[in-house]
Amino acid sequence: MTEQSVRWGILATGGIAAAFTADLVDLPDAEVVAVASRSEASAKVFAERFGIERAYGDWGALAEDADIDVVYVATPHSAHRTAAGLCLEAGRNVLCEKAFTLNAREAEELVALAKEHGRFLMEAMWMYCNPLIRRLKGLVDDGAIGEIRTVQADFGLAGPFPPAHRLRDPAQGGGALLDLGVYPVSFAHLLLGEPSDVTAKAVLSEEGVDLQTGALLSWDSGALASLHCSLTGGTATTASVTGSLGRIDIPNGFFHPDRFVLHRDGRDPEEFVADPADGPRNSLKHEAREVMRALRAGESQSPLVPLEGTLAVMRTLDAIRDRVGVRYPGEIGESELTPA
Repeated sequence: MTEQSVRWGILATGGIAAAFTADLVDLPDAEVVAVASRSEASAKVFAERFGIERAYGDWGALAEDADIDVVYVATPHSAHRTAAGLCLEAGRNVLCEKAFTLNAREAEELVALAKEHGRFLMEAMWMYCNPLIRRLKGLVDDGAIGEIRTVQADFGLAGPFPPAHRLRDPAQGGGALLDLGVYPVSFAHLLLGEPSDVTAKAVLSEEGVDLQTGALLSWDSGALASLHCSLTGGTATTASVTGSLGRIDIPNGFFHPDRFVLHRDGRDPEEFVADPADGPRNSLKHEAREVMRALRAGESQSPLVPLEGTLAVMRTLDAIRDRVGVRYPGEIGESELTPA
């Protein structure tokens, strides 16, 4: 890696990989040098679309490409353990999409591999890198609303999704929770850390994945988080944090907001608006910049998306799945999950 440019490899060619690559190519200090798919034809089409020099028809070839500084893993989360692990073992740094893995055990294995090989590893939780979310987090940490009492967040898509869709497929880690619910859960974790107790209810599909899930998380401080995700209805994707001295509301798109409102007792509401210089609200550039900053600084993980935080989120997702009875192929019995 040079000071001038960080060289990226893209592993997978789906929609999120295309969105991330489109943002990467706009960054002057980033260079996308290779892409891999299980299909060489798919890799070549993707490479031609974005002007990428090398296209591989298998993941291993990308992992072994010594010209790559960091690999972005954008497969379905059921393949994250295999794909990211392959790259780490080959000496590549990794940015891996969320949900980070299927379960906490797999996440712990990736973290151990990163430490063993001395590589950088980060979950692609772009919400944590968003400037407005960082501003909200700073206000809460500085006591702007006092001690947190409640957190509320939702994320739902209208669907319907046919049984053959990956979101309905247990083999691909389907269901609302890992694909959508990871955002409300991560939002609560960002503000309160890992909960002390988890309760949850879900509506399951015939395939055994959750079509919608509601979770109530609690902390020893007395704080509660009410979270919801759905594949059966398009929710408002709002979030609210209430404290002993006030409240912060994100009116829409809480995981990539364009504004939020701070309400404090005895004061007029204060609106915080995204800086136009930061780009569109759906920009993935912030997490790319954070990865490149960390790599140049020689860091093994990002302070914005720390690995222990990622592991804690995975433990909470495991606990929710344990409560609602969702198991994926290969998870046998209780030992595969780590309920809180």
